[in-house]
Amino acid sequence: MITEDQHFNKIDFTTELLSGEFQCCTFTDCHFEGLVFSQVTFMECEFMNCNLSNVKINVASFKDSVFNHCKLIGVNFNDCSPFMLQFTFNDCDLTLASFYQLGIKNTNFNRCKLHEVDFTECELTGSIFNECDLTRAIFGQSNLEKADFSTAVNFSIDPNNNRVKKAKFSSDNVHGLLTHLDIHIK
Repeated sequence: MITEDQHFNKIDFTTELLSGEFQCCTFTDCHFEGLVFSQVTFMECEFMNCNLSNVKINVASFKDSVFNHCKLIGVNFNDCSPFMLQFTFNDCDLTLASFYQLGIKNTNFNRCKLHEVDFTECELTGSIFNECDLTRAIFGQSNLEKADFSTAVNFSIDPNNNRVKKAKFSSDNVHGLLTHLDIHIK
């Protein structure tokens, strides 16, 4: 079943069946917390002020989807279908989310809370972390080439354990590349 160009407003999907493919749909103030997204496809969809915390993803697809002011705590995006996977996050809380081993080149994270997010073995080439808080985010064997961290804060990235060629950092946050050395910078 394909649903196109629909606006869903203030729906509690935890009591509704969510299945099929959604194209060019908007979800505003909707509640998805703890729901299982099993083989659901979202293509060019926008989520605004939605709670998607602890959503279980079972081969769900997000193709050119945008999340604005959403709560996505504990979501394991690594269970998404990798085919055409692309999303943008604006002013979202992604605390404890996981992007483990995902290829999400050129992803935009704008003003997001990314506390303890797992980016291990993630392909983040060209991604932008604009004004994001990366407190205790995990980067290990990640490809961060050409990624922009120039306005990000509280990150800790070991250049010996991640690919950082041509990544952007500011002189104010470059200490995040040295924290693994346990040195003090004045």
